Amino acid sequence: MIDINNLICTYIVREWLNPWLKSGKSQTTFANMHNIDESTIRKMKTQKSYRVPVETLYKICEARNIKLSDFFKKVGI
Repeated sequence: MIDINNLICTYIVREWLNPWLKSGKSQTTFANMHNIDESTIRKMKTQKSYRVPVETLYKICEARNIKLSDFFKKVGI
């Protein structure tokens, strides 16, 4: 069985957060721009089995102007 939580967190960190940070922006700014707490970003980065609440995932997708269904397609779920 695949670890859906790990896939979600890995995708967000690899595809969205890391490029954000590499461009010189802060993790806190990323969180604010995506309507989530900075502590959530820390959990996604460090806790292998962190379960992202659907509400949080919805906020992130809404801020990026994508549908949840499109996000899941990108992740491969």
